Amino acid sequence: MTVRGGFKWWHAITILAAANAVSALPAGFGGDFAFYNAFQQPDVAPPDWAFAPVWLVLNVTSLVALSRIANAADRSSARMVFLWSEGMGWLLFSAFTTLYFLLHSPVLGAADTVAGLIAGLISLVCALRLDRLSASFIALRVLWLVLATYVSLSVALSNPDPFLGTGSLL
Repeated sequence: MTVRGGFKWWHAITILAAANAVSALPAGFGGDFAFYNAFQQPDVAPPDWAFAPVWLVLNVTSLVALSRIANAADRSSARMVFLWSEGMGWLLFSAFTTLYFLLHSPVLGAADTVAGLIAGLISLVCALRLDRLSASFIALRVLWLVLATYVSLSVALSNPDPFLGTGSLL
């Protein structure tokens, strides 16, 4: 892979800091554990303490993938779609805590998670065509988002949504 050098280390630090700052504003870096734990959840739901370390690893590996593909000599449409889908993924990551914790909406949180999974799958398909190592990093996030999508949809369907004023659908 030929490196062009347009994406610098400080770009990654800026993205990581900005996304996590925006994400932390509504509920702090740990989220609102009481809100999360109050819901009926599937047995496979991760414990509340697991989210911060898992997302830190996923964010760092995603930024490595982003750097590798952004700096590649390849200027194909797959690269452009990858860059756009990664940008969308970062926006969705940043918005989740506002939707879920600040607005107290498991339905909007689930919609954000599903959209994040779709963006991750698009990134993964593009990365597979561009750089296998980057694809493996994106695959880690997609696997987590598969679990997160199942959990968030289960929570959204099994519990009332205080923000939308809806009851449990199951």
